[in-house]
Amino acid sequence: YTYWAVFLICVLFAGLFQWIGVCLIPLINGGGNYAVDWGKLAIVRPEVISAPMTIVFTGLAYLYMCLCFYLLFAGLILLHTILHDLWKVEEGSKMRLEEYRRAGGEIGLRVMRGIFRCTVLGVLVAICMKAQSAYLASNGEDILTWLANDMSSVLNGQRNDSNSFSYRMPTHYSSLLVAISSCVGFLYGSIRFGKRFHAPLWKMSAVVALLFASYLLIDAFDGFSILLGTGTLLATYGLFDPEFGRWRANELGSNQSVS
Repeated sequence: YTYWAVFLICVLFAGLFQWIGVCLIPLINGGGNYAVDWGKLAIVRPEVISAPMTIVFTGLAYLYMCLCFYLLFAGLILLHTILHDLWKVEEGSKMRLEEYRRAGGEIGLRVMRGIFRCTVLGVLVAICMKAQSAYLASNGEDILTWLANDMSSVLNGQRNDSNSFSYRMPTHYSSLLVAISSCVGFLYGSIRFGKRFHAPLWKMSAVVALLFASYLLIDAFDGFSILLGTGTLLATYGLFDPEFGRWRANELGSNQSVS
């Protein structure tokens, strides 16, 4: 029932209703307080693409998007189920032999590393959504130039003179839902297994918190791109080394065994 409920919500709200409000009505009426992007190009450049063709194209694009949303949330539900079942199994094995408990601890840490990777990827997706939406509401030439100008405004000690427009940005709400949903599973696992894996989870939690703060502060002040770049680099490294030092520990262990 949970998966079917999520499927209906994604198809109806993330797909159909959002497509009608963001694309269909502005294309039919020829306006709307939305930034011009690929889905509303026919309003300002009808010689490039016609409105009926844009309606069909955006409808297919929003259908694809809502299905991707469903796969994302279904995966997050599955991760929560795995964490809950693992916690139940460990609760039932407290009186067993120590070797079985040690094996369960290794499995739990491996699961948390996977949850951390999924959380980071989910928040990175939300960052891409919000950054693209914030860029469309600015007068930046392109998104890379927009980020570079924001960074240089702080490094050079100059005020960022880029203007922002009061457009409606529904992607902000969708990205917030993606970011929060991606962090729920990791938060649940940290509460359940925090005492056992204190040091590794502390590092993972710090990176997730920094990445989530970077998401919230996009376009909130001059120089936000520095915080965003720092959080993105640390999170990207965490995808390969979730414990932030495991590779070095393995190298030291192998060197000691050789000597």
